[in-house]
Amino acid sequence: MSHLAPQQASCWFLEIQMNVLRLYTRRIKAPRSSSVGWGLKETRHPYTFISQEGFKEMLSVEGAAQKTLPLLPRLVPVLKGALAHSDDDVFRRGLRALVQLSAVVGFWLNGHLKHLLSSLSKRQMSKKFKEQTMEALQKLEQHGGKESLTIIKAKIPTYSSISS
Repeated sequence: MSHLAPQQASCWFLEIQMNVLRLYTRRIKAPRSSSVGWGLKETRHPYTFISQEGFKEMLSVEGAAQKTLPLLPRLVPVLKGALAHSDDDVFRRGLRALVQLSAVVGFWLNGHLKHLLSSLSKRQMSKKFKEQTMEALQKLEQHGGKESLTIIKAKIPTYSSISS
């Protein structure tokens, strides 16, 4: 039984949510801009939601490409870790984040693709993720251009191009 008025309860809930957000940003010792990336490997709510939405928001701000390019060397190991994670939900979040990142930075991701594709190729063999990984590879090719196709084919020989 609750003795709080509905307004008090919603304020209390909001305060708890804000404390969780503050706690989450303090847990990670990396700079704030890449802390949402580190959260992609989280498996507990609300951290999963915060990292997913934070990553999406980070990539949707004005001038995101210019702001994200210097972070690529720090984001790639995080994405690789999410793509290699044994938890299926973490893999899915990593895959979505990879596609979102490629849409923002385009061909600049090509230099890092070889590091990411090894984890992706292992999941591509699974029936469970075959369609999702194929769609992600097609998006990577679309955003990365012809150079990305060469890199993808070198790591995943069974991949068929969207342009053929």
